[in-house]
Amino acid sequence: MIENKNDSTNPVLTFEGKKYLINEFSNEIKESIKALQIAETQLKMHQDTLKLLSISRNYLANQLREKLKTLE
Repeated sequence: MIENKNDSTNPVLTFEGKKYLINEFSNEIKESIKALQIAETQLKMHQDTLKLLSISRNYLANQLREKLKTLE
């Protein structure tokens, strides 16, 4: 996991238990960090979407169950 501490003068990246000074990275490494952060954000967003879909599905199944009870 990436942790980017917000110290504007000397930002630090914590990655796999090690700390690195971001200012010492090449642009290529900085772009890789940005891409990984975007990927992590997208994963979290989709995980949240899956949770919402699961909750909705359960709600709809409960509604159907109640409606079918009236047919018995």
